[in-house]
Amino acid sequence: MYERLKATFQYFDKAVPFRLKPALITTAVLVALLLIPVPEGLTPKAWALVAIFLTTIVAIILKVMPIGVMAMMAIVIVSLSQVTATSSKQAVADALSSFSSPLIWLIVVAILISRGLKKTGLGSRIGLIFIALLGRRTMGIGYGLAACELLLAPFTPSNTARGGGIVHPIMKSIATAFDSDPAKGTERKMGTYLALVNMHANTITSGMFITATAPNPLVVDYIARATNQSFHLSWTTWALCMALPGLACLLLMPLAIALLAPPSVKVTPHAVEYARGELAAMGPLSAKEKVMIGTFGLLLVLWANVPAMLFGPAALLDPTVVAFVGLFVLIITGTIDWDDVLSEKSAWDTLVWFGALVMMAEQLNKTGVIGWFSEGLRDTIVVAGLSWQAAAAILVLLFVFSHYLFASTTAHISAMMLAFLTVGVALVPAEYVVPFVLMMAASSTIMMTLTHYATGTSPIIFGSGYVTMATWWRVGFVMCVGELLIYAVLGGAWWKLLGYW
Repeated sequence: MYERLKATFQYFDKAVPFRLKPALITTAVLVALLLIPVPEGLTPKAWALVAIFLTTIVAIILKVMPIGVMAMMAIVIVSLSQVTATSSKQAVADALSSFSSPLIWLIVVAILISRGLKKTGLGSRIGLIFIALLGRRTMGIGYGLAACELLLAPFTPSNTARGGGIVHPIMKSIATAFDSDPAKGTERKMGTYLALVNMHANTITSGMFITATAPNPLVVDYIARATNQSFHLSWTTWALCMALPGLACLLLMPLAIALLAPPSVKVTPHAVEYARGELAAMGPLSAKEKVMIGTFGLLLVLWANVPAMLFGPAALLDPTVVAFVGLFVLIITGTIDWDDVLSEKSAWDTLVWFGALVMMAEQLNKTGVIGWFSEGLRDTIVVAGLSWQAAAAILVLLFVFSHYLFASTTAHISAMMLAFLTVGVALVPAEYVVPFVLMMAASSTIMMTLTHYATGTSPIIFGSGYVTMATWWRVGFVMCVGELLIYAVLGGAWWKLLGYW
């Protein structure tokens, strides 16, 4: 009997287009949650929505199927179960409601724009220029990679595309040129060090601009909701608030990693020759690269609200409108074409899964689930008799280190952030609310450092074999704690100087 069941399982495991064991676990989670008595304070439909949401998160964590498929599953279940409405027509309208959100389209369009960096070769050129300038020592190469990340971050909301698709190939080429190759057992010559710098520069710069990683606009939206729209982070405000602590982290990070995972090769004069050779082979700036540079300049000016500063509020443009302008410029100049837009799978994949997660988060809020959870968490903290400072610290730390359980930053933020922000805003005195929410915003990218599956960039860099899992987790934990301290101390002082508390 056992052998027959085992054979049946193995057959279906090979036949079905999903991972059968994780799928069974996910199904068991859904059934178990639905069988639990409805908690006091929630309606049956609200609890069913919680069950669907948590099951979706579990399915994403266990990687039952691609995240887009799991998101579509959630849309189908919400529509069929009618947990948000009393009719099928209204339920499907609710399930698809977030696809009209400017927040979603800002990310999608910005990903489409970033395709131009790869197509024109401008991203590689920028990285090679920094290596040519700073590459005489291994640590200098590290700073070159970090500088490349910083320059590209405002325009590449896919941190995976930036760190894994643009910077990582440059890093691998340099490491290979110095015979630092995991296949030969020589990865510690410099490859381990450069791979870790590649990763941590990616996470740090992801927190410095709204448009540097996909979930950041969602964080902005949650902060506005939690503060009853009294504090809204514009593109400029976010960049200004994160500038000083972010730059401090970026400057200290290559030094810290040199202590935690020191390269055996310290001097690298040939890296400069390599970079110059590659740049010479690329030739002068092409017309399309110049268009990309001009488009990036235009986006920065408009995202920074310069026209509004010069001509008044009438000239203020929504960030999503600005993104569409940039995309249109690239298309009509032929820098990218419509086929590029259609074939950018990551953008359309993001539209589906990001839209579904945002939809469920919004419906959880509408049905009172977020308020119910927030009140329970707040009451628990109050009963514990903690000071507001301790409560705020616990909320930040609990939010950050729970990321060990998540393989998606967006899923983590969607699942937990609004509730944690709501509790914090309720417990922290009004004059200290802004530094608390800014600390939570910073934490949403700092937590990417922790594991080799923490964000999309992680498995790409980890998969190249330069860093062992033990080293990755050890360095990630130390860097996470260090960056939290920098943002809490230096960031807190900076926000005080800016007048936010």
